[in-house]
Amino acid sequence: MTVEDSELAAIEGEALVRALRRRYDAVEVAVTCGGREWRLLRPGAPEALIDEVAFDRDGRIPYWAEIWPSSQVLAGRIMAEPAAQGGLLELGSGVGLLSLAALAAGYPREEVVASDYHPEALDFVRGNAWLNDLPLPRTAVVDWRALPPELPRFARVVAADVLYEPAHADLVAAAVRRALAPGGVGVVADPGRRTAAGFAARCVAASLAVERERVPLAHEGDTLTIELFSLRRRD
Repeated sequence: MTVEDSELAAIEGEALVRALRRRYDAVEVAVTCGGREWRLLRPGAPEALIDEVAFDRDGRIPYWAEIWPSSQVLAGRIMAEPAAQGGLLELGSGVGLLSLAALAAGYPREEVVASDYHPEALDFVRGNAWLNDLPLPRTAVVDWRALPPELPRFARVVAADVLYEPAHADLVAAAVRRALAPGGVGVVADPGRRTAAGFAARCVAASLAVERERVPLAHEGDTLTIELFSLRRRD
């Protein structure tokens, strides 16, 4: 797999956190889930990260720079279950809450892989692991449109709030199918985006069995409904 290749890739620990605060005007957000309060850094102005050239070339938008409510529900679910033998892959990790939850749940660090299309996101994953006194997970730059052939298979594949665009339903379904080990389980969390309406059907078309569960989440004075898609290979 391709490891992160950002300018901050060689910096670790407190020095990395300081660099993230300087470069991205990063802010620290307290998030409670899984019976734990997390300290999560994210860029202070996500909209400032939009690169018009990259957007024109491949539609790249910095969704990774937000902490989405769906990730809180799925992180809690990961922490409530025993660590699965065979490792965990997070697709579209953003700042890495799901990977951190896996580490807190007892997954060995060498069996947790946080992946994102944006190398910058993986710097935040590493910084947030340090902030929360957790070991560093493995990280990888992964493009769903061209998964690296050396990508191994995992007992768990997880993703939260990744169905931003209509085309993502096919891409995420195919990525989960490719990355799941036989007998493994994938879980994708979504807050009910219209772009996710056809996701279950696309999973079935990708030879995945689908189970759906709706989970309420109190968020900023409102109640959101987060849908969890549990996916298994049909072969």
